[in-house]
Order: sequence, then structure tokens, then C-alpha cells
Amino acid sequence: MPTIELTLQKFKDEIFDYENEKEWKYKGDVPAIVDFWADWCQPCKMVAPIMENLSNKYEGKLKVYKVDTEKERELSGMFGIRSIPSILFIPVEGTPMMQPGALPENIYDEIIQKELFKEGKEQTKEENK
Repeated sequence: MPTIELTLQKFKDEIFDYENEKEWKYKGDVPAIVDFWADWCQPCKMVAPIMENLSNKYEGKLKVYKVDTEKERELSGMFGIRSIPSILFIPVEGTPMMQPGALPENIYDEIIQKELFKEGKEQTKEENK
């Protein structure tokens, strides 16, 4: 499954409607990652294929969204994005966690297992084969 382009309206519909909700409550049924990026950003270009890989690896267990910070300024401002790429990890329950900077895929994998799947018990498609 490819990464999903995220607009402000789609964020409110699928993730969190901050205009009508006071407390953070994620609307999704599987954890999510939001990649804040821009097309002029070299580190963002390095992270893009990693996000695609993670999207495929955890298909059906994790959604991977991308936010173009140039187009979605309000959404980027809401999260106080000051450097890109910045990756937001959203568990089904609990508080999201922001991780700024470009990291290797194995580090993102560790964060997914620890923060989104808590015990690291989720299996990837490769492990299920």
C-alpha cells in the first residue's frame, strides 16, 4: 500500500478533528505515521523510499501518511514543525510522538515496534510467510 497524501481536511476526517475535540483521540483503527516533508528537502528525499517500504512492510497494520509542508502550512504549524523531515508516530491509544530528522529504516522500525505496537509483537508480512 503506498503512502497516503494528507491534507488538512483528511487529517480532520481520518486522524483527529482538532476543531471539535478538546482531548487528543485518534480516529483510526491501526497506528499511523505522518511524514512531514517538502520537495526541496534532500533528507526528505532520502526518507521517502523508507516510508514506502514501511507502508508495504506493515500493510494492514499501519498507515503511512505524508504531509507536504509547503501545501499544508496550517497542519504543519499545528504540530510546530520547524525542521523536516519530521515523523509523527500515532498509536491507536495514547499520545503521539514526534521524531525530527532523517533516520535509517531500522531505527524507524524500532520506534514502530516500541511505540506503536508496544511489545514488538506485531508481525510484518515477511514474518507471516
